[in-house]
Amino acid sequence: METSNIRPTRMELLKTKARIRLARRGLELLKLKRSSLIMEFFKIAKDVKGMKADLSKSIKTAMESERLSEIIAGGIVIENAAYMQPNLIVGVSSKNVMGVKIPEVNIRKSETFLNELYETVSLPTSLMETRKYFISLMDSILTIAEKEISMRKLLIEIDKTKRRTNSIENVLIPRLVDTSNYIKMRLDEMDREIFITLKMIKGKMEEREEVEVE
Repeated sequence: METSNIRPTRMELLKTKARIRLARRGLELLKLKRSSLIMEFFKIAKDVKGMKADLSKSIKTAMESERLSEIIAGGIVIENAAYMQPNLIVGVSSKNVMGVKIPEVNIRKSETFLNELYETVSLPTSLMETRKYFISLMDSILTIAEKEISMRKLLIEIDKTKRRTNSIENVLIPRLVDTSNYIKMRLDEMDREIFITLKMIKGKMEEREEVEVE
């Protein structure tokens, strides 16, 4: 510990003790934040695991439905229906989780003259089912992508919080405690020196008084 820049005063001791209390409080908050981030990470990871398990089934169902629609309605009808589908506009906003901005994906359709009533009347039932399966599949893929990006952001923040926690716990607080102990030791030494000096002065004064009395 470098002691040349430490002022061994009572005011400095009070300041150092205040910094130790503040550092310990900050450490508690960082540990609480890290625990909350880890809980949120595993919550999202559990959701993604379940969604990925269902995704392969959804892909298989959608592809089988598309093949059946092609057999029943024909490729030209499918191409025409696909061409007349509304454009999808994907927007990405963010929400704050323990100081971490994670994405929120939202989808909206652009206006189209091929409305739901026209589709219901004009398109074969098999093609409507296929359309429903692929819309659901797209929603699942976007949701999984959103959650996986959120997991990556949470992992980065967890790692940063862990490094800050370790720095405060293993470097900053021990250094402040050492400084506090050093100042206390120096103040005790100064008190002893003053006490000895005063005692010596008192002894000399008593000796002088005795000489004057004689």
